[in-house]
Order: sequence, then C-alpha cells, then structure tokens
Amino acid sequence: MYGLARPFLFGVDAERAHGLGLAALEAAWRTGLNPLLAPKPPPLVTRAFGLEFPNPVGCAAGLDKNGAHVDALLGLGFGFVEVGTVTPKPQAGNPKPRMFRLADQNAVINRLGFNNEGVDALVRNVGRARRRGGGLVGINIGRNKDTPNERAHEDYLYCLERVYPLADYVTVNISSPNTAGLRELQEEQALRQLVGTLREAQERLGAQHGKRVPMLVKIAPDLSDDDIEACARVLGQLGVDGVIATNTTIDRTVIAGHKLAHETGGLSGAPLYGKSTAVLRRLRARLDPAIPMIGVGGVLSGADAAGKVAAGALMVQIYTGLVFRGPALIAEAVTAMKRRREGVA
Repeated sequence: MYGLARPFLFGVDAERAHGLGLAALEAAWRTGLNPLLAPKPPPLVTRAFGLEFPNPVGCAAGLDKNGAHVDALLGLGFGFVEVGTVTPKPQAGNPKPRMFRLADQNAVINRLGFNNEGVDALVRNVGRARRRGGGLVGINIGRNKDTPNERAHEDYLYCLERVYPLADYVTVNISSPNTAGLRELQEEQALRQLVGTLREAQERLGAQHGKRVPMLVKIAPDLSDDDIEACARVLGQLGVDGVIATNTTIDRTVIAGHKLAHETGGLSGAPLYGKSTAVLRRLRARLDPAIPMIGVGGVLSGADAAGKVAAGALMVQIYTGLVFRGPALIAEAVTAMKRRREGVA
C-alpha cells in the first residue's frame, strides 16, 4: 500500500509529507486498517535496560515529536516508539523550509530545531495512548533554543520530572546539530556535569514514584576518537542505562556535489549508515559491556539492521528508512535480526 502513496508524498514538500504521512497512519489505526500497511513482524523478545521489548526494532525520535501518534506507530509493528525531542516550553523551531528530501540518495537533510508543543502537551498525548500489543514508549528530552548551556540542566530536569511517570525509558538528547551549542554538552566536563545531575534526579524520582525508569544518552556521529573515548568513560562511570548511536551528521562528504549538499542541518538516511555504524562500533569497544546500545542511522534494509547488531547494537531504530521503504521495513528488519540471533545465514 505504501508503494501507492509514495509518489504522492514525494510530490509535496518534505515537511508537509511528514505531516500527511502521520495523519494517514493515524487514520489507518483508528479505522482498523493498519494491518494492511505492513506485514506483522515475527516476535523477537529482547530484554534491555531492565525492560522487555516484543521486538528490537523501534521508531526513532523525531518522527512523532509530540507523542500524538504512539498507538498508530506501535500498530505498525514497532517493538518500541521513541517520541520527542520535547522541550520545557513550546517552540516553533527554525524557519522554513527546513527539511529536504534527497531522493536519489535515500536521504533527508533537516534543520527543524526541536519544533514541538512543549512537555505538558506531550505528557497529555502519551497519557491517552492505549499502548496495545506490549510495545514500549521512550521519551526524548532536550533544552529550549534560548536556554544557555550553563542552564541546560534545568531544562532537562524539568522535562525528566514531568515525563518520568509515563515513560518506559527516557533519552537525553545532547547530539542534535540543529540547536546552537547543544553538541557542546558532549564535551567531557559538560557531559559529566549534566548526566551526573540527571542520574541523581533519576534515582530520586525512582524512589518517589516507586519505579526505576531507565535513562539513555543519544550521541552524535561526528565525534572524534578522543571524544568517543571520553564519552565511553564518563557514561560508564556514571552508570547510564543505555546509549543510542547516533543522531544525524553535519558531514557532507558522502553527498559532496549534490545540489542540496549546501543546506545546513542534520543528514540522515543511507549516506549516514557507514559513519554512524563506525561510531557505534568504536563506542561499543570502549563502553562498559553491561550498557546496551541502540543503533540508529541509515537503516534501510534488513541487512542494515543486522549490520548494526554486528557492530555492537542490541536493538535498532529507524526513521528515514520509513520515508523511502515504508512500514514493510519494520518486519524485514526484525526478521533479519531474528535470523542473526538464531545463527541462520
């Protein structure tokens, strides 16, 4: 069915197509037609971060920024859906146009800039979700554009406290290239201070709510080897529950010469796969083996998903792959990961 809709969606502006696609998914779920959109993936129970996932393929943050389509996305067969990035206050994001489709490269450039309706709206939306089928919901948190980095911890704490009762896990996003200065929070001292503060809050909130919600950190693909070494050291020492590798890239090497290569923002899709997987592999080699990793970036096939596992990921996420392949990619990825886990060639 996606094959019929794709030419229409690709005929309109990328950001408008994003909204139309979500509206169509929501309509299909509400009318019971979502089984027609994609085959049901095989079960592949995966345990990570103290949680049990029905399968290890998730929807990456950024697709459903306000948590308004949790049930529709879970209905496609995802084992988990990560919503956000959400900030304390609503914000419009960067000026339009800010999303560009590179169809010949199976890629997207976006500079959306954490556009969202604010954490209170997201909490209301997620609170209404029925979450049928056992799929889990992660919530990705960030800081507002006008919050300086020296006060960033206040924004992250504000969001963490509000989403904690609803989230199955929380992701700390310090790696988007579209909020000025955000990636500076990945530097060793800043990372230690921010994540240390949030880890203390996580333990406090766990005691307050009578449950421990895992906290993950999402990193960029543009880190140097020294940065990766420092990141692994800090996150291991602070005992985070998991790491997501990676966000989008500002590197244009793979698409050099493309007519849209000059557009600023994060590049996702096929051109990101090699870079993000290399960072995943290097971080996995340095990170505490007890800390699971989620691989994301350029997964457009089952083989890509299996490649993330070979590099050290326990689970994967997809987003841009849905744009180019449609919902059938979910079952394909789960099947490939199941074959790998069972040792089937």
